[in-house]
Amino acid sequence: MSYGLGAYKKTSVQTASKEQILLMLYQAAIKNCKKAVEAIEKNNIADKGIYIGKLQDIIIELSNSLDFEVGGDIAKELSSLYDYILHSSTQANINIDKKPLEGVLSVLETLYSGWKDAVKSLKENEETK
Repeated sequence: MSYGLGAYKKTSVQTASKEQILLMLYQAAIKNCKKAVEAIEKNNIADKGIYIGKLQDIIIELSNSLDFEVGGDIAKELSSLYDYILHSSTQANINIDKKPLEGVLSVLETLYSGWKDAVKSLKENEETK
């Protein structure tokens, strides 16, 4: 059963558009942030570190993919938000405090919502052409 799910996920990523991959990354970041908050609430220090690490890996990947020549001010703003997320999640990890992660979650959900709307609008524009 686990193998089938893994194969499905691998195929989903391999066949996804850049936009879909972006949304998948945000979904995974949100999921790991929520799991880190839950781990802190349960005082599960090991899992907290694992989930924050996964969250940070995703954010680093998103940050590394920014193109400042094409993205201009938007790329700069995203870079600042990613820096905030990395700093806040590090503070949450060090201090075993869920409060910084709650701020991170709010930012991630806002970004995800904005990107989701942008992708939807892009698809609608492509369909009307």
